[in-house]
Amino acid sequence: MATSTESHARVRHLLPRHTLRPTTTAEMRDALLTTVTEHRCIVVRGAGTGDLWAEPPGMGDATLETTGLNGVLQYNPADMTIAVRAGTRLDALQAELDEHGQRLAFDPARAEHGATLAGLLATADGGPSRHAYGTLRDLVIGVTVVLADGTVARSGGHVIKNVAGYDLAKLFYGSFGTLGALAEIVLRLHPAPRSTTTVTVECTRADAFDTAQLIAAAGLEPSAVELLASDDTDTRLLVRFEGTPSGVLERVAAVPTLTSQPTHTLDEDEAARSWAHVSAVATGEPGDTVLRFGALPSTAATTTARAAHNAADLGLELAVTASISSGMHTLRLRGGDTHTHQQLLHEVQRTTGPACTVLRRDGLGPDAALWGPAPSAVALMREVKKRFDPDNRFGTHRLGTWLEPSPTNKELTA
Repeated sequence: MATSTESHARVRHLLPRHTLRPTTTAEMRDALLTTVTEHRCIVVRGAGTGDLWAEPPGMGDATLETTGLNGVLQYNPADMTIAVRAGTRLDALQAELDEHGQRLAFDPARAEHGATLAGLLATADGGPSRHAYGTLRDLVIGVTVVLADGTVARSGGHVIKNVAGYDLAKLFYGSFGTLGALAEIVLRLHPAPRSTTTVTVECTRADAFDTAQLIAAAGLEPSAVELLASDDTDTRLLVRFEGTPSGVLERVAAVPTLTSQPTHTLDEDEAARSWAHVSAVATGEPGDTVLRFGALPSTAATTTARAAHNAADLGLELAVTASISSGMHTLRLRGGDTHTHQQLLHEVQRTTGPACTVLRRDGLGPDAALWGPAPSAVALMREVKKRFDPDNRFGTHRLGTWLEPSPTNKELTA
């Protein structure tokens, strides 16, 4: 079983020795345009916080590092929009927005490790705030990308209703750097809340799903509802409320009336520790395997229960977080060996199909198949890849075999 250091070292070994470090969109365009012959295959990389996600990059001729593209390009506080270079760190952006009483309503665990906006968009990462605000894809209203031949393409902009042309943000969301490089991102902002309070409900996993439905039916409008469980005797539902002080107090007081389970209103430090535990499951520690999968709310409770049962049978320690309303679940596997980690991964893949992403692969062998069966839209994905990167300059490795060209009839009969 690989340690975190060994896994990162394996990724660094795969990265090309030559690195391109543009600081503007024009420099990124020129870097790609002038290196077509000398450095044909490009590996796009941000701050490296997603190095252990999915498959490692394939061998390339140069690394295109995006961290030099940082900083605000245009900020309109009155319009609640901001344009930034794509290599801007999320934590730095949040600090700047906080000075104006605003925020990007997006809280992935990797933010505290220096993740860039481009990296978070390219890996389709997210956090508990997805319950109320959706994913980063829902908060991006425009992007500028640079394609393999140096073409600069834009879609969207500061006008939130602008939908002209390709929706590049949605195409590049979860693309893992296989289509091109993100250069600029325009974001929709929200006001920073005047008051925030978290309530915990002590319950079993099954009760957590039922309680979440009761809270939704009561119209309390929490900003996050997250299951946190290390085993069925240590399970909590975290419910976060934001808004005016009086409005938050009213909604917090309503939670105990909806359930017979014990509830607790957390102080600021207790809340910070609880949400830090949620982040810790998503990031894992050396030797862990972390998986994230999507499931319909109607099947989510059964899916997580099955995963817990299988983990126990395999002798694995399992921690779970789940944004119940959105159906996004994160599993952290600890203990056991490479074989048992891979066995549970394959069982989850059989249940969830293509909706499972590996967020940390320390516990998996180098030859493990990290992606499950290809999605039904894989043919369309390959056509998009062919349209944006016809010479495969950005590679397909991060998405496993999904983007590899389908064999022709002649190849199949050869």
